[in-house]
Amino acid sequence: MISSDPGARPAMSWQQLADSVHRYLVEAGGDPVGYFELEQVALSDARQADFARAFATRQVKNVILVTRKRENLSIHVGPFSGDGRMIASTSLYGIAGKDWAEAGALLAAAGKGTRSRNLLVIDVPEFPQISSQEVAQSEQRFLPRNPLNLEVFKLGIPLEGSSAETGLLSYFRYDLLGKSQEAILAEQAAQKSQIQSIFENLYPHQIEWLTEAKTDEELVGDRVQFLLVKVEGRQADLMQSMGLEPIVGEEGAKTVVKYYIKLIVRDELYIGPEWDADTDWQRALANFLTNLKK
Repeated sequence: MISSDPGARPAMSWQQLADSVHRYLVEAGGDPVGYFELEQVALSDARQADFARAFATRQVKNVILVTRKRENLSIHVGPFSGDGRMIASTSLYGIAGKDWAEAGALLAAAGKGTRSRNLLVIDVPEFPQISSQEVAQSEQRFLPRNPLNLEVFKLGIPLEGSSAETGLLSYFRYDLLGKSQEAILAEQAAQKSQIQSIFENLYPHQIEWLTEAKTDEELVGDRVQFLLVKVEGRQADLMQSMGLEPIVGEEGAKTVVKYYIKLIVRDELYIGPEWDADTDWQRALANFLTNLKK
């Protein structure tokens, strides 16, 4: 999976970056069966689950994460978890270099003497499409309306960067990788304060802050039947993944934040009666909570 900072130089698409690192992965003993843009896969936990099912069908064993930042490029490798998490931890084997050539050479050297068991490893990267049938399941679970009984049960709010937040893949995004724990905790504190201010004005029901991972059974036992989920990605991609007709042109290409609510007990995802994503997460959240009243 490739995550590439568009501001890095020389400018190149994520597909071009995949082409540049492919031969080094093969030299390291890998058999890359497909390349995907990380941001596309990590649009939502439902979408990740769809990709995971497709990967399991293709007998994928490992996930390789290539992150290109402005100042360096890193490659991380870990076992495929077999489920929608993709990886079981962010503590993966990794190397870094000033660019793909340096990082790739380090990885190839580390894997020296290891050969792929597949005798038909191809010389060029492949960009397989996950079929519409494979993603249909998640699209059907997104519901363009508001959930019922919000006044009866608590709404859980996971803080970004905490173990309660779904999406370990996001840790390897070009804009997040490498942040210190102190920076993450400081951002969480500021984020909680900002979210609390918005909720006090726009949400009259009970909430619960989630800073550590809990099972669905534990959450339901604490009367948390709803989860607030935040996703970020290109507007057109988000809309399409949620079963909506995507906006085209410059608006569709914008990176936006969208909130929705997951009903834990039925695994239903409520995106609200109106499309309310925004480039600013605070406006996106305020929009979503306002539309919850409709």
